[in-house]
Amino acid sequence: MSITNLIPWKREKKVPVQRENAQPIDVFQHDMNRLFDEFFGRSFWPAPFEGFGESAGSFTPSVDIVETDKDIQVSAELPGMTEKDIEVSLSGDLLIISGEKKEEREEKDKNYHRIERSYGSFRRSVTLPAEVNGDKVTAGFKEGVLTIALPKVETGKTAKKITIKAQ
Repeated sequence: MSITNLIPWKREKKVPVQRENAQPIDVFQHDMNRLFDEFFGRSFWPAPFEGFGESAGSFTPSVDIVETDKDIQVSAELPGMTEKDIEVSLSGDLLIISGEKKEEREEKDKNYHRIERSYGSFRRSVTLPAEVNGDKVTAGFKEGVLTIALPKVETGKTAKKITIKAQ
């Protein structure tokens, strides 16, 4: 065994690990998971086109959701974009963040002039864990981070005593 086999990303072949007391169904599930990981984990493009899918328009921003007693706060990382490129909408309990990212780079030198353009659109849908007041939703955009505050609907906050009548 060479030293490169000890580094996971340099291994030539993965070594299957089996436990002595493994149940047959567990071994089967592990094999099926490995099969799907190997099939869907590899690129569908031939080697010369590796990474082509990203430049062709697949951009998925990171989204964080925090729920407090009073509201739901959503933040999305959208580097290189402006607030004009982003659209936020609320439909029932579904928050939709969509937009288009455009980038252009130009390099000039004595022997060459290169212009690269890339475009990518995205759409993220988030199912909200609680009912929100759509009229009081606010959104802000600063330094590539979109922040949305969704105040919850106040239900059951005031207790009301109900009198019982004899019949």
